Amino acid sequence: MISIPVLIAFYLLMPAAILWLCYKSTLVDKIGSVILAYLFGILIGNSGLLPQGAAGVQDEMSGITVALALPLLLFSMDVRSWVHSAGKAILSMLGATILVVFVAGLGSWLIQSHIENSWQFGGMAIGLYTGGTPNLAAIKTALNVDSTQYIMMHTYDAVNGIIYLIFVMSIGQRVFNKFLPKFKAVSLATTDIESNENIHSYVGIFKPRIVAGLLTGLGISIVILGLSFGISQLIPEEYSTAAIMLTITSLGIASSFIRRIREIPMTFQFGMYIILVFSLIVGSMANLEQLVNINWSMMFFVNFTVFGTMLLHAVFCKFLNIDTDTFLITSVSAVCSPPFVPVVAKALNNKEIILSGLTTGIIGYAIGNYLGVGFAYIFRAFL
Repeated sequence: MISIPVLIAFYLLMPAAILWLCYKSTLVDKIGSVILAYLFGILIGNSGLLPQGAAGVQDEMSGITVALALPLLLFSMDVRSWVHSAGKAILSMLGATILVVFVAGLGSWLIQSHIENSWQFGGMAIGLYTGGTPNLAAIKTALNVDSTQYIMMHTYDAVNGIIYLIFVMSIGQRVFNKFLPKFKAVSLATTDIESNENIHSYVGIFKPRIVAGLLTGLGISIVILGLSFGISQLIPEEYSTAAIMLTITSLGIASSFIRRIREIPMTFQFGMYIILVFSLIVGSMANLEQLVNINWSMMFFVNFTVFGTMLLHAVFCKFLNIDTDTFLITSVSAVCSPPFVPVVAKALNNKEIILSGLTTGIIGYAIGNYLGVGFAYIFRAFL
């Protein structure tokens, strides 16, 4: 049995080892750092090595890590320039966002007799398929979702995500070109594309200048967390956690309008590192016995939400004359999150859509918490 300090050190340092493995091995990188973090977390959590009192540490650290990561992920946003540059990609994303709310709500209604608190899964699905893992993590915390159910949903999402990506990267373009207009090339600045392709690179993060900037960013995140906690004290206790998460998101976006904060290098990467810490912690809170017994209702819900939204989104793009590649890249940025955008763009042989995919994906990070938490409570009222 390990001690509490050793467990904390494991949570803080293991993501570095995971990122190193992804950097060294293409095969490991395809699995993904977040999934690996969950797997390592599940292994340590079900090994019998956790010390007495670990549950309290896990609860505290899981809440703090999400709260610190969110502002860091949002600092690098340049909202004004993105709104002007994304064009039809933003329109496509708007359609995907509206439709995932509808489909997730319908899915929650369909499974309500089979899964307790199905409204929570509707909210998490909206956050996950609008933004990504950081939103899922934030909404899990805001809605007090059971850790094992959270891991189950993320596991089923990973399985469906693999199937979805294989389809998009193999025959998706050919299939939807029969239904949607083909992409018309427009020259983009190569430097913009290349800078966005490196958004998940950690090379050079230990340079003194970078470290100093990240410490500043972390300090700002701590201030935002403190302010958010203070504001939450004015809210009824039932909604205080949700209020903290939404206030953190708002202050993080507001901070991105300050140029000196927005230009701090590698804040997004630092935020994703902290999300990996969160993933390890939540993974270690899961009960493996419950994970191996498939919950078919939840599996249906994830399938229904992902592929139901994709089909309706394609119809939406058809009516608005949005091309296949823009449809696919905005769908990928929503369903799988921005890290998969450059990979899919390469498979589609279209580097010009990388900027649009990353733009809509990171905007999705910003709005996912509002939509997920807000509609979760709406679903609860109706269900």
